Amino acid sequence: MSDRAEYLAQIDRLCASDVLHGSESLCRLLRYLAQKETETPGAHVKEYQIATEVYGRPADFNPQVDSTIRVQAARLRSKINDYYSSQGLNDAVIVDLPRGSYSLQFRPRSPTAPSAVAGPPPIEPAVLENSRAPDRKWLVTVSLMGLLIVLSLLALGVLLRDRRPVEANSTLDSDPSFRPCRVFWSPFLKSPAEPLVIYSNGAFVGRPETGMRYFDPARDAKSQIWDHYTGVGEVLAIHELDGVFDDLHHRLRVKRGSLFSLDDANNNDLIFVGSPSENLKLSELPTTREFAFQRVADGPRKGDLAIANLHPRTDEPSNFLASPSGAPLTEDYALVALMPGIDPTHSVIVLAGTTTFGTQAAVEYVCRRDSLAKLLKQMSVSSPEELKPFEAVVHVKIALGVPVGMELVAVHPHH
Repeated sequence: MSDRAEYLAQIDRLCASDVLHGSESLCRLLRYLAQKETETPGAHVKEYQIATEVYGRPADFNPQVDSTIRVQAARLRSKINDYYSSQGLNDAVIVDLPRGSYSLQFRPRSPTAPSAVAGPPPIEPAVLENSRAPDRKWLVTVSLMGLLIVLSLLALGVLLRDRRPVEANSTLDSDPSFRPCRVFWSPFLKSPAEPLVIYSNGAFVGRPETGMRYFDPARDAKSQIWDHYTGVGEVLAIHELDGVFDDLHHRLRVKRGSLFSLDDANNNDLIFVGSPSENLKLSELPTTREFAFQRVADGPRKGDLAIANLHPRTDEPSNFLASPSGAPLTEDYALVALMPGIDPTHSVIVLAGTTTFGTQAAVEYVCRRDSLAKLLKQMSVSSPEELKPFEAVVHVKIALGVPVGMELVAVHPHH
């Protein structure tokens, strides 16, 4: 049997499996991507092609506004992972749909690891310290609900199962398009120790059943703080981070901001997810020097949270502001800042928007190959040795509570 025939036979097995049986739209997408790959190996399939050729969308389809194809691809990726962790454990051919790509990949299973799982296993929103991930369906439920997540329940779910090992011979290791991820995240891969992800959990007072509001130091005691919630954007962001570090064969540890200590800061590489307005521990560390989260002091936007441009350059505004607080949220701004830690042998990165959706977009920006390639190119960085501390601002377009477009609008290297 030729390779092409063997690959297409494997696609038939997938579509006939319990995992995909009945999912006509996903099978249609899978067969389309398989056809493209077998006819032109290495072809880069575009989101627009899928929308118009597979799902019959009109010629004016705009992927920046409509995220349907990205959602379908994510569902298909999850189903493929589910198949290879169950029915497909011993299949001779492994099918993979890498994150950030619409190009299907085929490879023979390594004879030395007959039960290895193809590609990255389904990793969920948060991995709590030495724990592992829950079922991917839980994440989908959370994102569809669009509600805040009760962290205590999340922690309990995370503790219930172990994460499977990453397949050592991943094709990403030799994939040139994945190089921007390796270069950008190199400061967090040098040490065998797991980087520590610190995610924000808002300081609320009150109780869910009686009503909640943000903590006000002028009238509330710290003992009244109810810090069991985080935004849905932070949850999805940690899921995205865990996925890219899984591809990099490196693990993460996760801790909520209220439990973070200065000992953690001294002894770990740190990834902060969420703005200092909620990730309060950021105020105890070396701060950013080019951009800062500040409330607008006066004018029509008084009180709104902005990313203040401390050293504006030509054609740069002094403040980056999201949609007004009283209007539908259609845009946000997010900060990406790479800095040395308190101990300069460690690194710190801040990924934060002025809203939870901006935070999600900041993390997605540094986990996607195409956006990282643009960022590194703008900074003239082509190798890990050339990557130096910097701060950048990303403009985020939002539709129906989902980041649908990201554009780099300012980059300030540290000197």
